Amino acid sequence: MNKVIGTAVSRKDGRAKVTGTATYAAEHQIPGLIHGYLVTATIANGRIKSIDTSAAQKAPGVIAVFTHKNAPKVFTPANNFMTSKIYEARLPLSDDKVHYGGQIIGLVVADTLERSRHAAHLVKVEYETQKPVVEAKNATFKEAPPQMGEEFKFEKGQFAAGMANAATKIEATYTTSTELHAAMEPHATIAQWQGQDSLTVYEPSQWVMGCQRTYADLFGLPAEKVRIVTPFLGGGFGSKAFPWPHGILCTAAARQLQRPLKVVLHRRQVTANAGHRSETEQTIRLAANADGMLSAISHEAKSCTSPVESFSEPCTGITPAMYAAPNLRLNQELAVMNVGTPTFMRAPGENPGMWAMESAMDELAWALKLDPVELRLKNETKEHQKKGLPFSAKHFADCLKVGAEKFGWKDRKMETRALTRDGKLIGWGMAAATFPGLRGKASVKVRLLPDGKVHVLTSGNDMGTGSYTVVAVTAAETLGVPVENVRVEMGDSLLPDGGLAGGSMMTASLAPAVMQACQDVLKAANCTTASDACAALRQSGRAAFEATASSAPGEEGKKWAFQSWGAHFCEVAVDEEIGRLRVTRWVSVMDVGRVMNAKTAASQVRGGVIMGIGQALMEECHFDPNLGNPVVYDLATYHFPAHADIPRIEVAFVGEPDLNFNPVGARGVGEIGITGVSAAVANAVYHATGKRLRSLPLTPDKLIG
Repeated sequence: MNKVIGTAVSRKDGRAKVTGTATYAAEHQIPGLIHGYLVTATIANGRIKSIDTSAAQKAPGVIAVFTHKNAPKVFTPANNFMTSKIYEARLPLSDDKVHYGGQIIGLVVADTLERSRHAAHLVKVEYETQKPVVEAKNATFKEAPPQMGEEFKFEKGQFAAGMANAATKIEATYTTSTELHAAMEPHATIAQWQGQDSLTVYEPSQWVMGCQRTYADLFGLPAEKVRIVTPFLGGGFGSKAFPWPHGILCTAAARQLQRPLKVVLHRRQVTANAGHRSETEQTIRLAANADGMLSAISHEAKSCTSPVESFSEPCTGITPAMYAAPNLRLNQELAVMNVGTPTFMRAPGENPGMWAMESAMDELAWALKLDPVELRLKNETKEHQKKGLPFSAKHFADCLKVGAEKFGWKDRKMETRALTRDGKLIGWGMAAATFPGLRGKASVKVRLLPDGKVHVLTSGNDMGTGSYTVVAVTAAETLGVPVENVRVEMGDSLLPDGGLAGGSMMTASLAPAVMQACQDVLKAANCTTASDACAALRQSGRAAFEATASSAPGEEGKKWAFQSWGAHFCEVAVDEEIGRLRVTRWVSVMDVGRVMNAKTAASQVRGGVIMGIGQALMEECHFDPNLGNPVVYDLATYHFPAHADIPRIEVAFVGEPDLNFNPVGARGVGEIGITGVSAAVANAVYHATGKRLRSLPLTPDKLIG
């Protein structure tokens, strides 16, 4: 067999991206294209008293101006995730209410982008305003409602008794700031109607078939009458899975005007209108016996949502999976604020949840005078304590041991302010990483051609994580052909349903379907190798052997809990005089089942670590307390890491194929890399300085104070 899976294969889409031939949503060339520019609210709470569009309507090149007074027709969707899902339950231009700063209150359509933008600034709006709530300290928190069918509140054992009888206790509150997705590609939509009952949408979508069903629901069409085209995404991180109001409004206006229409969000609008990760406040209580065994864990979390949608940042979801305790208590609260809708962002819940949990575990290790690695080894759980199921193919202990060996952890002094270099304090820290193993239903079509070339087709897409390459690698190994002979076509709803590019499930969902379809192609040829099949194909005179196959979860979720694991080890240097913190060394070891492509898998972990370092050191979005608009509004004012901020990141993988999970044995790798990163940095800062910082980001003022 041609061994390809697990080797380092260069990206199939790499050349197209670096040469500029990859076509993103806003770049599709449509004859007769017109342009829309959004009018957005300059207040965060109140109503529109009057809106004067007369000057805008008279401006050169203007075709139409839409407000709540003449909003184009849109139907209310089921909005139940599987049938259809929109990010904001309130449809655009529904009424005269303003719920958050930057909310869409109008759309100006003109023959050029420049003319639509100019006319949009001619729209005059008067408001009746109310003071917005944009700071969590002023919000009212209530018990969070279930999310995606999952109850947040959970308790087992007798928590109070477990705490009371403990030898050592830790209680601390950890906070995170609002974070922005800040993807390189801004959100954009091109809507093109063929009459009133056939629609094509070019949009960066992480879920092509889900968006097809949603747009069909929104406009009263059969799903087969809607085509979604998304061959490439310039980053998504969770903010491009469902239609946002700008896409819905663009599509509705295009239908009314019967012209293809493009709407692209500029950076300020992306900040306000296309999601973020909510700020969080988490209180962790840990109790342990004298030997370091946990007797009780309590994890209480708070996050904030928008008036137009309920979304909780599910921080407590990781807690039952991490460390065993006979007494466990979880609770989540939610507050409504006058901010844009928060949504999924890389490792939603797991990322801030691990910040709190892994920081608390480090605090407990110091209180017990126990090595942080040893504390985690002592307390790892063999089962998911909420599901009551054993973990499949778990190698968390190997991650800890291999990471400690690679980093040289045994040389770490259990003493703060003990290491210096070049006049700076040096600290070492570590934290665990985790993310659930998720997969969904996926279908692919595989065609084997007489010249030995292979064509794989699926609507599943690649938002930059390497799916084009993983699909090609799977087909190449299964058929025994060179990777160069495999052509992959993705991101079009005309192709078989490839599922959702989110939750780190694209590879786990697609790879088994690709493998099955390739095996079915050989069966159709009545051959055991691709070369024999090609010979038979040439002899038959047929154009191709082809097969379509699907893969989906079965009953395995009733027997096993599926989770990926990891460990981060880092070194930091702190210049206390100026509050300068640098991460100088990093090692990550991951257990993700079978590694499909060593190069892209390691790259995904590095990307997660870089994003986590950004969260740890600099990422935060504040809202103007009076106007409610985000104070940061572009890639200059929202700080994230540059090359100079990031050290060399060493990545290694341990474990075995998780064949209980799927026939390929692969779990996802896109999101686990960010979990635990910020805690590892903060734990290293404590080792360096003796200062326990519990609020992200770790900015210079916190280091100096």
